[in-house]
Amino acid sequence: MKKPTNYKEWAVFALGLFFILFGLPMVIGGIWLIVVGGSWYYLPAGTAFIVSGWQLILRRRLGATIYAALFVATILWSLIEVGLNGWALVPRVFGLSILLLLIVAALPILQPARSGRLFTVLGLSSFATVVIALGILLFNAGHPTMNREIPKVSLTLTVATDMPLDNDWPAYGGSYHAKRFSSLIQVNRDNVGQLERVWEFRTGDLPAQRWGAETTPLKIDDSVYLCSARNILIALNARTGEERWRYDPKIADDAIPYTAACRGVAYYATTGSQACAKRIIEGTLDARLIAVDAITGLPCSDFGDNGNVNTTRGMGKMAAGMVSMTSPPTIVRGVIVVGHQILDGERRDAPSGVIQGFDAVTGELRWAWDLARPDLSERPPQGETYTRGTANMWTIASGDEQLGLVYLPMGNSAADYNSRSRSVKENQYSSALVALDVTTGKPVWHFQTVHRDVWDYDLGSQATLVDFPTPTGAVPALILPSKQGEIYILDRRTGAPLTGVEERLVPVGGVEPEQRTPTQPFSLYHTLRKTDITEKDMWGMSPIDQMLCRIQFRQATYNGIYTPPTTDSHWIQYPGYNGGSDWGGVSVDPQRGIIIANYNDMPNYNRLVPRKEAKQLGWFPRDDPRQPTGNPKDEGAAQIGVPYAVDVNAGWRMPYTGLLCKQPPWGGIRAIDLASGKTLWDRPLGTARANGPFGIPSMLPLDIGTPNNGGSVITAGGLVFIAAATDNLIRAIDISTGKTVWQDVLPAGGQATPMVYAIDGRQYIVIVAAGHHFMETPIGDYIIAYALPEAN
Repeated sequence: MKKPTNYKEWAVFALGLFFILFGLPMVIGGIWLIVVGGSWYYLPAGTAFIVSGWQLILRRRLGATIYAALFVATILWSLIEVGLNGWALVPRVFGLSILLLLIVAALPILQPARSGRLFTVLGLSSFATVVIALGILLFNAGHPTMNREIPKVSLTLTVATDMPLDNDWPAYGGSYHAKRFSSLIQVNRDNVGQLERVWEFRTGDLPAQRWGAETTPLKIDDSVYLCSARNILIALNARTGEERWRYDPKIADDAIPYTAACRGVAYYATTGSQACAKRIIEGTLDARLIAVDAITGLPCSDFGDNGNVNTTRGMGKMAAGMVSMTSPPTIVRGVIVVGHQILDGERRDAPSGVIQGFDAVTGELRWAWDLARPDLSERPPQGETYTRGTANMWTIASGDEQLGLVYLPMGNSAADYNSRSRSVKENQYSSALVALDVTTGKPVWHFQTVHRDVWDYDLGSQATLVDFPTPTGAVPALILPSKQGEIYILDRRTGAPLTGVEERLVPVGGVEPEQRTPTQPFSLYHTLRKTDITEKDMWGMSPIDQMLCRIQFRQATYNGIYTPPTTDSHWIQYPGYNGGSDWGGVSVDPQRGIIIANYNDMPNYNRLVPRKEAKQLGWFPRDDPRQPTGNPKDEGAAQIGVPYAVDVNAGWRMPYTGLLCKQPPWGGIRAIDLASGKTLWDRPLGTARANGPFGIPSMLPLDIGTPNNGGSVITAGGLVFIAAATDNLIRAIDISTGKTVWQDVLPAGGQATPMVYAIDGRQYIVIVAAGHHFMETPIGDYIIAYALPEAN
């Protein structure tokens, strides 16, 4: 071998050495993948890299020829595996195309200049490959799937009694029916491009850790009301964003559970002109109910103890942060209905998930619903507690004032991933929507979405109330989305499904096979869930990390949705607990009869960890002095009181690169015909601009479809406003086409649901940009309002 004599020869030497170093892990991993039953591509591809690299070091043209053959074979293999799927081709073809260009540049060193035919052929083919791959990527990422043309106005559904007021946004979801729809039309598809920021406010509340306020403000009369990450209540001038008052309940940092979140506040008006006739009510991270005067911000002296009510009485012993309220309360017929976020994964005997109703004027307890003790309707006797470890409601309830019902999306009993010790009542109400009579606190009906849930598929979405069109007329109904992606339509009077629901066979087995039910409920109306993933769906920034994801896939247990938890291997949960629809819920356009649902499409990679191993790893519950006060979701969950802790890789991310093992898109947004449940359009939600390997933003404006948290709002002007994705953008989407018609870069992550209001004849769109630690978006404390320019 002749020693390189100039920089060009040294560059070829370095390229050959890179090929060898790149090929070695592909050979080793390729053998491993074959042993576990996976693709045979990587072993010969790695071998070709090594041989090509050695020939390049020797400066022989054979190195380029071998690589060209590998490249052609890879193209053919890729097309057979994934066709013209742009994102799927990225790890298979794009990096190899760049290397092909380097091979072309090296050809003059490898052969005489007169032999230019190979140079020309390889150069043109590599250039064409890059151009074609990028073209496919841009086309696939930029075009929503269309099913039919949507009429601009279709009076499939007529709703008059529940329309949010043209000017106001008086509840978290627009109203307690939670349609997230505004009848305002000033901003429409023709002029939305003129939207501009008209005011901006900063709360000054920036938690050092676990940030993610998730707030949707209210607007009543001429004021905007909101809560900051740590529950500071603030009133703003709706015209200018100037602060009118604030009330700080002094929340300690040790009260923060997973996230310093305050999704919103509630508004209640009584008759008369006395102080606090109009009041703002919030639940706090330390589980207090607080009521202040909407005009002055002063505590309501007639509510509890000078405006404060402790909601944890009767719940027993608890550590700071174990019991909190992150969602706004729901008020129906003068009763404030609250649940709690009970810290997941800590211990089987966690505090109770009891639901309580408090008088909206006095703060007195009206009733309590302990699902395991239906006879107990008030606080437990001295020395007793509400039943510990029962399913809780951490998200937002909806309500029907006319029927006097409140609809509770219930979570899991404590120890999410083990069910052996749960009672009959816990198995009855876990992961179910429960309708309570708001005057008595007694269940009227319930509908369960998962039997004996050990996948953390608790209901995160607020149910949306609609009048559902049927052949015999409109029926009072509700739309219930789930984390699995199922969307159910239920009669909200009885809980009876108005569209088909069937029990289908699902995998059984796992660590407690006698606990797994042979069937689970599936909606025949609509599902956001995609087909089961396969080894071909694995992804990465290069063939190597894609190969590693393939190996993990082959080593894991996976038999489709509801694969039971295992301990001898990892199991794949798809969709993961952030999959389908979460706390952002859905929005409904009642004039056009359209549901808008944003969703996640990511798996989790999980393993049950035996107790001895969990102790060695230092996994302890929050109330254990050995547990540091970091984010309890970042590592394994201890699950004290059951045989196993649990290790959850949410999103199934690779170490170092931080990329997800499943190919994009990882999140999307879909329009659904309300009457039929048919998809109207479906598209990725979120660009790659703020995402990339190793946490480095790529700045690419491609619609990759990112993870998203938060919901959308629809306006009668034919627009869907949504942030939610991890690209730090708020966008307006044309509801008829699914195309983005306006967007703006936010100063922090927009993991919140926007709201819409009008004052003095001017329409505003408001978003809270506070970022989110779990979504890894930048922290902030911004409230931003957009409107059209004022006429001169």
